[in-house]
Amino acid sequence: MHELVLTGTVVTCAGILHDGWIAVDHGRISRFGQGAAPQAAETQDYGDALLLPGGVDAQVHSRSQKGQEDFIWTTRSAAAGGITTIADMPYDDGFLVCNADRLRLKAREAAEQARVDFALWGTIAPADGPAHIADMAAAGACAFKFSTFGTDPERFPRIPADLLAECFSAVARCGLAAGVHNEHDAMVRAHIRRVAESGITDWRAHGLSRPPLSEALATSEIYEIAAATGCSAHVVHASIARGYELCAAYRRQGFDTTIEACIHYLTLDEEHDVARLGGKAKINPPIRPRREVEGIWAHLVAGNVTVVSTDHVSWSEERKTDPNMLKNASGAPSLEVLYPLFLTELSRRGLPATFAARLLAENPARLFRLSDRKGGIAIGRDADITVARPETWTYDPRASGNAFATWSPYEGRTLDWRIAATYLRGQRVFDGVEVLAEPGTGRFTTPERRGA
Repeated sequence: MHELVLTGTVVTCAGILHDGWIAVDHGRISRFGQGAAPQAAETQDYGDALLLPGGVDAQVHSRSQKGQEDFIWTTRSAAAGGITTIADMPYDDGFLVCNADRLRLKAREAAEQARVDFALWGTIAPADGPAHIADMAAAGACAFKFSTFGTDPERFPRIPADLLAECFSAVARCGLAAGVHNEHDAMVRAHIRRVAESGITDWRAHGLSRPPLSEALATSEIYEIAAATGCSAHVVHASIARGYELCAAYRRQGFDTTIEACIHYLTLDEEHDVARLGGKAKINPPIRPRREVEGIWAHLVAGNVTVVSTDHVSWSEERKTDPNMLKNASGAPSLEVLYPLFLTELSRRGLPATFAARLLAENPARLFRLSDRKGGIAIGRDADITVARPETWTYDPRASGNAFATWSPYEGRTLDWRIAATYLRGQRVFDGVEVLAEPGTGRFTTPERRGA
């Protein structure tokens, strides 16, 4: 007899099992199938609801602003949104995670707060070069983040091409992936000056200051460095269809290149949403015109999108509402609605939920070398399971009490799917209304050991 059996419509990367079931023992998936469910000490019948793999959000910023959400809130939002593992970025406010001691300290602090599991990105301080990469990998870094654009010289520095190549070589020796923020520094700075000189300050200013070519040039540089160093290279957010074409081209040549579509690039566009929301829709790279949105969807259907993520960050509202578009902080919260947003878009486009299993769970787990435990409905993996039921509802970030930010670019958006429950290692951490997991429930999740 099993400890727990969930019944519903089981969604894997390979297909959809109607009248399906998942058996759980000792926090892991022991069996799954179709038809009559096996006996269990506890059975939860979810009817026709989808039983999906718990989401692995590849890009979360829990500590970008001191005094804001921290892990106690990002992981609460994650649990409510069907996300069972977050990969947190290393650019914390006043604390760049650039050596093993800092990574271990962040892991300890996060473990006290986290309600779902978490992985941690590492990075470098430019003056250190790649000196600490091996030690951070040994301490459990899931990947390494760099940037071709200098957002801030200390908190979010630019890594020039020669140093980036050195770092890629070091990351390759660790068997991990290098993720890179993909904007050409010199071109963006030139365009920011031009926009300022033109006097344009409204919603148009951001897109004009970061043209598509600046993103394509940086993406090409990243993949060329990867080709030269043998490093697994991941572009962490591509807002233009050309980025996916480039990634696919390098993959055809035999290089391990991957690419990420944040949920905002699939659901928002410049001419409608940025024009309406202003600073609340300011994100780097920018949200693009509808033609680019549709171009990315075409690549998603073709299999050229590796991962879908949030790039979640809950800036305080005053940092997102300046009338001068360029003075606003970049980024938006969306952890609570990643799965509902993506499932809604898939169903409206007539696409199967298997895309969600692959792009929100299986592929990000593989990217971070976590596939031995995370990312799918598979025997032996952690019983991280998201239950999504069809329901028409309107998102209000204030209504649930599970999001730190009281604003969202998705406020007022009608969604067709709602999270009915979230299970972490077989434990129900969200019941469809309340987050049940206490801080400290989540664990630091580290990669399988690979490489030298």
